[in-house]
Amino acid sequence: MRKYLIVAIGFVCALLSCQKALAQASEVHVLASNGIKAVVEDLLPQAEHSIGHPITVEFSPTANLKQKIEAGEAFDAVIVTPEAIADLSKGGKTLEGAGTSIYGTLISRAGIGIAIRKGAPRSDISTPEAIKSALLNVKAVAYAPQGASTPAITQMLESLGIADAVKSKTILLQGSDLTIAAVLDGRADFVITLVSELLPVKGLELLGPLPDKFQQYIKFSAAVSANTKNAEAAKALVEFLAGPSALPVIKARGMEAH
Repeated sequence: MRKYLIVAIGFVCALLSCQKALAQASEVHVLASNGIKAVVEDLLPQAEHSIGHPITVEFSPTANLKQKIEAGEAFDAVIVTPEAIADLSKGGKTLEGAGTSIYGTLISRAGIGIAIRKGAPRSDISTPEAIKSALLNVKAVAYAPQGASTPAITQMLESLGIADAVKSKTILLQGSDLTIAAVLDGRADFVITLVSELLPVKGLELLGPLPDKFQQYIKFSAAVSANTKNAEAAKALVEFLAGPSALPVIKARGMEAH
């Protein structure tokens, strides 16, 4: 019994020591797109343990984060679309390192889907004809005007010839949280955004992905700030997110590996 008690005390002391070291380490501040929010939140404890630093994350649409960085907001690592990172790299805001490119280090990608309030009538959206009919017959549709999926949504509506008809019943709100809320509180019937943003929400039900003809996959890459004071920790975080330990969570959250 005494032997087990000593082992238990040793384990608790080691855990407390690890937590103390983590608390004393410099914090890694991350700016991340809403599209990868569920993945990052799930991986946060494991990532902190892996890199030995506490991590704070600010989530927002890619376009908003890009604007903040260009305006001078401080950060250590950023996770947004590769195109956004390329622009930030050209502007001297992010670093290119070994094994990376101007587009950063690829982490994952997500398709675009439509969700409804749980228990609401389900429409067929599996074909271009079906999704056209569904969009024309719902009361309202919600999506973000600056979301990573917005160009694909706009192209789909124009291709279907219903852009003007749907415009009159479209609710445009900043960010997935607000667009999803519009469906949850009954203001809209459909919310269109990345599947990875829809699956984790209680009260929502995934109607399905966009038909193959209109489907586009949004990629997410990570990069280290050119002005970070925690370069090694930020690099270690990027490597962790792009490594095999992150794959089960990426897949569980409706995303695909890079």
